[in-house]
Amino acid sequence: MSIDKDINQRTFRNEYQKASVNIIYTFNWMSEKMKVLFEKHGLTAQQFNILRILRGAKEPLSTLQIRQRMLDKMSDTSRIVDRLIIKGLVKKQVCKTDKRLIDVVITEKGKKILAKLDNHQNEMDEILHNLSEPEAKTLNKLLDKIREEK
Repeated sequence: MSIDKDINQRTFRNEYQKASVNIIYTFNWMSEKMKVLFEKHGLTAQQFNILRILRGAKEPLSTLQIRQRMLDKMSDTSRIVDRLIIKGLVKKQVCKTDKRLIDVVITEKGKKILAKLDNHQNEMDEILHNLSEPEAKTLNKLLDKIREEK
């Protein structure tokens, strides 16, 4: 369905405004679909993102390093990490190279939850079922182009 019909707005100032609204609307639509999947495992999208980052890291990371890799740069990484600690999905440890610093690592319990979510990767991909792989590749290029600095 077109953005015009979905949000009941028949006119836009121009195609740039329509594209901006469409991106925001689509982001929210996709976020809601993903939220349902994460909630089944007691996670938020931000918590999932941190677990994904930690699982992929070769070494423990500081909260600053995690924040730099997060999709949501505005998030309060320390608060989210603290919630993951309470759930037993990550733990803090003293940095091996600098005893003044604290690193974060994923626990076995955190890895198990991610393994369960890995089983849903096809469901996640299915959100974009209307796109062919070449169309998805083009979309990725266009979205990357939007974020390019002048």
